[in-house]
Amino acid sequence: MASLPSPYVPLSPDPGERSVIHEAQFPWVPIQIVTHASQLPAEFLEPCAERPLVIGFDCEGADLCRNGTLCIMQLAFPDAIYLVDAIQGGKMLIQACKPALESSHVTKVIHDCKRDSEALYFQFGIKLNNVVDTQIAYALIEEQEGRKRLPDDYISFVGLLADPRYCGVPYLEKEEVRFLLRQDPNFWTYRPLSEQMVRAAADDVRFLPYIYNRMMGKLNQQSLWYLAVRGALYCRCFCITNNDFSDWPPLPTIPDDLLVDGSAPEEEILSVLDVPPGKMGRVIGKRGASILSIKESCNAEILMGGDKGPPDKVFIIGPVKQVRKAEAMLRGRMLDM
Repeated sequence: MASLPSPYVPLSPDPGERSVIHEAQFPWVPIQIVTHASQLPAEFLEPCAERPLVIGFDCEGADLCRNGTLCIMQLAFPDAIYLVDAIQGGKMLIQACKPALESSHVTKVIHDCKRDSEALYFQFGIKLNNVVDTQIAYALIEEQEGRKRLPDDYISFVGLLADPRYCGVPYLEKEEVRFLLRQDPNFWTYRPLSEQMVRAAADDVRFLPYIYNRMMGKLNQQSLWYLAVRGALYCRCFCITNNDFSDWPPLPTIPDDLLVDGSAPEEEILSVLDVPPGKMGRVIGKRGASILSIKESCNAEILMGGDKGPPDKVFIIGPVKQVRKAEAMLRGRMLDM
């Protein structure tokens, strides 16, 4: 394993401990740079129902998406943080992680899984499964507690870390890394990894297991189902296939005890809407006014490919009736003169 100038970072404490206020309260764990699968825990490489795992998870890369380069995959365990080096270890190393990344016995706690999932799918053929997306969980808790979220008002990872309900620590270094990425998009491709790169990669996962436990204690059973199904749909979001995701793991079903009293939650789906050439401007509208109006009218997530693409599609996630409503409104915008 590679030696590091400072091979330890604090990892989030046991969920039974009191809420964190200062970063120094976190116990320190080693960071291990992984270039061969033998350096990873056996229980990760060979997942099974008898040894379920919950790990913090993230990916770093150059233009992380289907056409970019996945450079590092971070895994936060209770006793160590593993930086899986896709540049040095290559495809064979990432493929060794495939069973765990697709396993229902390994819970991957991540903040905003969409592009990570897209990169894993198109670059390595991995169908990311069984994620707990803290961005989704945060929105569900806000909704449970009666706070309405505005369209596109997604909690950032920095904002989540700063929230004293979940972690309460600042993450000032994140902006510095973002600045470096703007200066040089290939920042994560360089080797050997600098101390700053190691620290930044570890910081993106080390608090996630703690945040996971804080959030699980707040979510009711219906929200837990929404969290599971929306996490699965977000993993599929940009991973467009020609077989309607038939080779992906099945979506979580509605639990029996939510089917009583005629108040069961509505099935949630992902719809991918093709936008004809020259029509995306009508969909978005002047200064985004058109798409914002549709988002405000529908209880569904409406996502665009943006600069990373795909540029000619709109992705809609939500209850069936709301998704169909959004589809109709979007098609109407394409026909407007």
